[in-house]
Amino acid sequence: MKSILKISLIAVICLSSFQATAQTSKYKCMLQMSNYMGEGAYIVVSLINAKGEYDKTLYVMGDDKKWYKTLKEWHKFYSKKPTDISAKTGASVTGGDRSITTLEIEDSKINKGYKLRFESAVEDQKYYVTDLEIPLTTEGISAKTDGKGYIRYVRLNKL
Repeated sequence: MKSILKISLIAVICLSSFQATAQTSKYKCMLQMSNYMGEGAYIVVSLINAKGEYDKTLYVMGDDKKWYKTLKEWHKFYSKKPTDISAKTGASVTGGDRSITTLEIEDSKINKGYKLRFESAVEDQKYYVTDLEIPLTTEGISAKTDGKGYIRYVRLNKL
């Protein structure tokens, strides 16, 4: 009887942990910068919830932490809940450059009012809270999205 109880308990724990693990999909993110003059841009890609609040940091282009404060709105979020983002960082990008990265997005966020925000800053130049935003919808993910500042456009492709 005790062994049946142990097996049942183990099965319940395994099923619970399986359900808690979110299913994710990977997307190739191709970012084309506009031809601006100046230093490399620091860009942060954030998951924004349906209320317009930061949910998660997906990627940071620029690995020198002293410049993170120039991404003002994201830095407020990051400072309140600092997490290890070292696995989600890469080099900053300069005018005319192209960057290709991989973003991992939870499938449950698609078509639920979430969006991807690309926030950008360049030393001694203008800061763009929403250089561009991509609605996390089936259509939004598959479209080319134009930026308003240092980013010329972003295109996502599901891997």
